[in-house]
Amino acid sequence: MSQQAVKFAYWVPNVSGGLVVSKIEQRTDWGIDYNRKLAQLAEAAGFEYGLTQIRFTAGYGAENQHESVAFSHALLAATTTLKVIAAILPGPWQPALAAKQLATIDQLTNGRIAVNIVSGWFKGEFQAIGEHWLEHDERYRRSEEFIRALKGIWTQDDFTFKGDFYRFNNYTLKPKPIGQPEVFQGGSSRAARDMAARVSDWYFTNGNTPEGIKAQVDDIRAKAAANNHSVKVGVNAFVIARDTEEEARAVLAEIIDKADPEAVNAFGDAAKQAGKASPEGEGNWAKSSFEDLVQYNDGFKTNLIGTPQQIAERIVALKAVGVDLVLAGFLHFQEEVEYFGKRVLPLVRELEAKAQIKQVA
Repeated sequence: MSQQAVKFAYWVPNVSGGLVVSKIEQRTDWGIDYNRKLAQLAEAAGFEYGLTQIRFTAGYGAENQHESVAFSHALLAATTTLKVIAAILPGPWQPALAAKQLATIDQLTNGRIAVNIVSGWFKGEFQAIGEHWLEHDERYRRSEEFIRALKGIWTQDDFTFKGDFYRFNNYTLKPKPIGQPEVFQGGSSRAARDMAARVSDWYFTNGNTPEGIKAQVDDIRAKAAANNHSVKVGVNAFVIARDTEEEARAVLAEIIDKADPEAVNAFGDAAKQAGKASPEGEGNWAKSSFEDLVQYNDGFKTNLIGTPQQIAERIVALKAVGVDLVLAGFLHFQEEVEYFGKRVLPLVRELEAKAQIKQVA
């Protein structure tokens, strides 16, 4: 088990509809006032990161969406230690603009901006905004060039790059970031994992069992080592922490009972169709059931549902198979992030300390 404490991030609800495709009440709001307070609560609760989402079109309950980079900067201005990971899409963004935009925010916030490179899976969104749609592995090739360009611009003067998608000729960015912003990415396909093993600092995986996550971690770390690279791993989880397991399971049952079947099935069809376009014929949601898809990154599969003690034990079990960060979603963000910080996170730290003592002994 890693000596490093597991880190925590939360999904920033800068998109309406919350984190579940359900008509259950969600005391969560996508506006800036709610999110400023949430960022401050998360920071106080022990979360190190927030992840803003990028959407250009409505769908699956997300009728309204704030742009991720601008929203991230607003949250950074309201906090002092929290890092915010801004999701961006190659295509709509070009690396020269992204590098400059993020370097400026990095300077203004003392190095607290990070970036999540989203290769894109929803063809309809690209078509709606007039962006050229690439085939599956081509999207990841473009994303890899995007990341290489970002890192080159941030660390080199007279940066020159000759790729298939991007080209730079003796470009020098000034001022550069204070430190190099961390680069996150997701995806479960072979192309996604191979890209992470070459260029990304962090790899996000959809929710899964410890056994399923271990297989991904082992695969990606072996590939990264062969490339003289290292990559950390974050896992998506939808957290339902309650005083009793019965209460938590009742909340999960209500979420699924009140799911919006039309929206869930539409999302599932689009996601699985995208996965079939990969060379291996499956993607992030290939094995996801209807119930899994109600939380659109398989967050229920991670099973952080129960009492604070149960959840803490499961988080430490995830750490034992190589997870470095838990990316958490909640039903009622403000109150549940606060509860998590008071009731769950201290137990995680206690269990980590006990595990370290055992390792030394």
